[in-house]
Amino acid sequence: MNRPKALFALALCAGFMLFAPAPAPARQGPPPEQPDMTLDAAARKEVIENLLKRLNDAYIFPDVAAKMERAVRERSDRGEYEKITSAKQFAEKLTADVQEVSHDKHLRVRYSAQPIPERAGARREPTAEEREQFRREMSRINYGFQKVERLPGNIGYVEFRNFLDPEGGAETVAAAFNFLANTDAIIFDLRRNGGGDPKMVALICSYLFGAEPVHLNDLHWRSGSGERVEEFWTLKEVSGRRYTGKDVYVLTSGYTFSGAEEFSYNLKNLKRATLVGETTGGGANPGGGNRLSAHFGAFIPTGRAVSPVTKTNWEGTGVEPDVKVPADQALRTAQLMALKKAFDKATDEDLKRALQREIDSLQKETSQVQTKQ
Repeated sequence: MNRPKALFALALCAGFMLFAPAPAPARQGPPPEQPDMTLDAAARKEVIENLLKRLNDAYIFPDVAAKMERAVRERSDRGEYEKITSAKQFAEKLTADVQEVSHDKHLRVRYSAQPIPERAGARREPTAEEREQFRREMSRINYGFQKVERLPGNIGYVEFRNFLDPEGGAETVAAAFNFLANTDAIIFDLRRNGGGDPKMVALICSYLFGAEPVHLNDLHWRSGSGERVEEFWTLKEVSGRRYTGKDVYVLTSGYTFSGAEEFSYNLKNLKRATLVGETTGGGANPGGGNRLSAHFGAFIPTGRAVSPVTKTNWEGTGVEPDVKVPADQALRTAQLMALKKAFDKATDEDLKRALQREIDSLQKETSQVQTKQ
């Protein structure tokens, strides 16, 4: 899979986001509401045939692709698709049918009311216009970083929604770590993070380890000769201040997906962080967008993650937190854990009293929330 220097070019087609090519999809929320379209038999056949061809040509597990083809053709022969004239329902039905066989949460068919350009999803270099569009969009959303702050008790807090563009976002990452360099612990909030680029995962992980490279994850890509393996390690050099020798907490939810799961999985297996919250979504197979017709596309996984520690991944199972609590209680739980550790280490009595006040306040707030529930 040839990746352009800009990492991926975005083609926005009325709610259907194609990455051309993309290392892993960032999970999106529900697609924006768009007008439906009436399908005829020819349109359904075109989508089905192109989907099955792409699955057989590229899906990471060829044997599973063959099973998906058999299942879809059997359903077609039984007439299950004949009465579906809604484009939205057809996309949902195909997604459900292929996921029933593959159990792959990345694999899905999407409908777009606006025509999808014929070149969308093609394995090509992005145009200058696409690069600029990508740069503007990444800058507008601050490379996924939503909030960076210092919480009471000198606890760092970072919320980011996606792992986006390590090249353009490197300064933003460095700024976040520079700002939090003097905190006593750091909390990464991934409860609303849908994933993204594994190189950004590696960049942020690099700040949490020393200069000696640490093996984080491998991606095994399907290729004509079998599999191509791409290794991901922490970087020897980073442009900001490293955050080592201090506690790290990662907040997770059932929405936490793909690259956000890799970040959590990496740090958990390397014993560099404590995960707090809910089991994550369970998507470990990266891939790219594919145009199936003028109004349909599919995200088809062409790779699989393999941890150098566990020799497997989190596909279908999700990443289990170390401390299981409902997602809406994860931040207070992690704060309390960090504050209690700081209290135990403190020798200054004034500091201990200040930390105890914060602990008492958070415990009271937690009790009130639990009582209401």
